[in-house]
Amino acid sequence: MGAGHDHGPPPDIGISRVARIASTVLLAIVAVVTVVGVVLLWPGERQTIAQAAPGTASSVAAIEKGRVVGMGPCEAIDGSFEIDESIQHECAVADVLIGTGPSAGETVRVELIGVSAMSGLVPGDSVHVSDIGGETGSYWSLIVIDRLMPLLWFTTAFVVVVIAVAGWKGVRGLIGLVVAGAVFFMFMLPALATGRPPVAVALVGGAAIMFAVLYLAHGISMRTTSAFVGTLVSLLATAGLGALGVWSARLSGLSTDETIALAGQSEGMSFTALLTCSLIIAGLGVLNDTTITQSSAVWELRAAGPHLTRWQLFSSGMRIGRDHIASTIYTIVFAYAGAALSTLVLLALYTQPLGLLLSTEMFAEEIVRTLGSGIGLVLSVPLTTAVAALTVAGASSARAELAHDDAHGHGHAHADAHEPEHRPRRALP
Repeated sequence: MGAGHDHGPPPDIGISRVARIASTVLLAIVAVVTVVGVVLLWPGERQTIAQAAPGTASSVAAIEKGRVVGMGPCEAIDGSFEIDESIQHECAVADVLIGTGPSAGETVRVELIGVSAMSGLVPGDSVHVSDIGGETGSYWSLIVIDRLMPLLWFTTAFVVVVIAVAGWKGVRGLIGLVVAGAVFFMFMLPALATGRPPVAVALVGGAAIMFAVLYLAHGISMRTTSAFVGTLVSLLATAGLGALGVWSARLSGLSTDETIALAGQSEGMSFTALLTCSLIIAGLGVLNDTTITQSSAVWELRAAGPHLTRWQLFSSGMRIGRDHIASTIYTIVFAYAGAALSTLVLLALYTQPLGLLLSTEMFAEEIVRTLGSGIGLVLSVPLTTAVAALTVAGASSARAELAHDDAHGHGHAHADAHEPEHRPRRALP
C-alpha cells in the first residue's frame, strides 16, 4: 500500500558535532518554553453564550433531529404569498418527520426562508429543527441541515488517497494532523475564547503543532530538526511582520460581521492581535512544507556531493529553493483569494477607483494576511537552507567518510574476487 512510492530512508551522512549539540540544546529550550507556555496560557472558564431561539423571550428551545419527507412552495401555506426575487424573500416549505424528542413520529411543516430555501433540500435529507412556538401554537423552524454524512465521505476519501499515495509516511502525516487538530481545537481556540494573548497563543500553539507534524510525519532526525529550526525562525519573522503590517495599515481587525459579533461577546480582546494571530496560523502549514523540502534537498546534495563546501551546498540548495518559492507564492495567494472570493466579487461590482477598494479594511486585511505569510514563506527558504548546510558535516569530513567506505568496500572486493560477478564499487559523483 503505497510502498512503491517510498524512496527509502534519507542518506546516512555525517553531522557537524557543534550543530548537533546546538540543535539539541535549542530543541530542548523550545520544548520547555512550549510546555510552560501551554501551562500558563491554558484556557480557564469561559462564558457560554446561551443564544435564545427566534421567537422566544429567554428560554432556548430544544433542537430535534428529523428527516425531510416532502418539499413544496410557500403557497402551500398561504395562497396569498407574493413571490419576491430577492434572496432574503426566497421561500419554500419542507415536511419533516421528527425523529427525536416528545414529537417523535410526527410530521411537521417547516418554513424555509432566504438562504435555507436555496440550499437544495430534497426528501430524505436529515435536518435539525426546533419548535420555537408562535401566536397560534407550534411553529417549527430549521436550525441547520445535517451535513455530517457528506463531510464524513469527503474525510474518508481524503484519508484513503493520502495513504494510497504516501504509504506509511501518509499515515504518520495523518496522525500528525490529528494531533495538530487537537492542539488547535482543545488549546488554541479555547485559550483565545477566554482572553489569552492571541500572538502568544499562536506562537506556543504553533510550536506544539510543529513538534507533532514534523517529527511524526518525517521521523526524529537532524534533518527534521533543521526543518524545525527553519520553521521556528520563519514563524517568529512572520509574527513580527504581521504585527507591523497590521499596525502600519491601521487595521482594526473588525472587518466582518463575525468579528463584530465576537466583539460584543468578548470584553478586553485585542482584535488587532487576533488578526496577527490568524496570520501566524495561516502561514504555519505552508512553512512546514517549504522547510522540510529545503532540509531534504541539502541532505541529498551532501550525499551526492561530499566534496561540496558549505557555501556550495547553500548555493545549490537556494537554486532549488527559488524554484520552490516561484511555485508556492502564487499558491498561497490564490488560496486566500479562493477563501475570500465572494468578497472580491462584491467589491469588483462597485464602480469605485481601485485605490479606494484596496484601502477598504476587508480588502486590506486580506492583503496584509497574504503578503505577511508570503514574506515568511520566502524567508524560510534561505533560513532553512543555511541551517541545514551548517548542520551536515563539512566537505573534508564527508570526503574522509566516503574514502573509508570505499576502502572498506574495495577490501571486500579483493576477498571475493573469485566470484563470477564483481560487486560494483560505490562511484564518486
